[in-house]
Amino acid sequence: MRLFIFTGLSGSGKSVALKTLEDLEFYCVDNLPIKLLDSCINTLAKEGYSNVAISLDVRNPSFLGVLPEEVQNLSKRGAEVKIIFLDASNEALIRRYSETRRPHPLSNDKRTLAECIQEERTLLQSIKMSNEHIDTSRLTPQQLRNWVRGLIENKKQQFQLTLQSFGYKHGIPLDTDFTFDVRCLPNPFYESELKKLSGIDLEVETYLNKSADTAKMVETIYGFAKQWLPSFIREGRVTLALSIGCTGGQHRSVYLVEKLKSKFQNDYRTLVRHRDLA
Repeated sequence: MRLFIFTGLSGSGKSVALKTLEDLEFYCVDNLPIKLLDSCINTLAKEGYSNVAISLDVRNPSFLGVLPEEVQNLSKRGAEVKIIFLDASNEALIRRYSETRRPHPLSNDKRTLAECIQEERTLLQSIKMSNEHIDTSRLTPQQLRNWVRGLIENKKQQFQLTLQSFGYKHGIPLDTDFTFDVRCLPNPFYESELKKLSGIDLEVETYLNKSADTAKMVETIYGFAKQWLPSFIREGRVTLALSIGCTGGQHRSVYLVEKLKSKFQNDYRTLVRHRDLA
């Protein structure tokens, strides 16, 4: 059985992720009490379900202390378990709650919404640090659905390398292990014929290749990752995210991510995200 467990901040997109997997013919359970996890999986296995997804959140906080043990027990019995933590900035969460007018699960007469979010973030900290981490702050529902599909459908190897482009003017991604700043490279934004294009377009590639620094940057980042990824894998890491940032996340960072993808994709299961690409 493949079991995907979604957890994370309320309002970060767990329902969207679960619905995406439901559309991919997963059996999905929203907010399953942790005490029912073992019996639920046993029942579904007997019924012949091989793809299952559940969500866990602070409406039933008892899972926080026992989830690692439960996952270990399921893995010993042959289940392939992946925990995915969905996160978002406080500003994004407050905006989403304001738009939906729904109460936060931890809300009461003594807490503001911002205080509820901070309390939930504190409660979930131990879970966040040890699992796949996706920052949904600037993602549309459709983008999140695409990212979830990428996680599910790309299953060549256990270890997954995530290459992510972003723009510094929109903030550094929350879901990153290493961040590289490429704003020192020539900026196509200031060329009128390139401004509305992106780092995927041939014209932008040609422009950036005119600078020797561009190739040096690609090789420097590639060399660092190539040298150290095996060490992280030996230590038990199953996912690692490299984020490449330029000013707006449209040209230079996109170009470098695409170049790095071509270098890594034959050796590692590689997931590409262009966070701020319009």
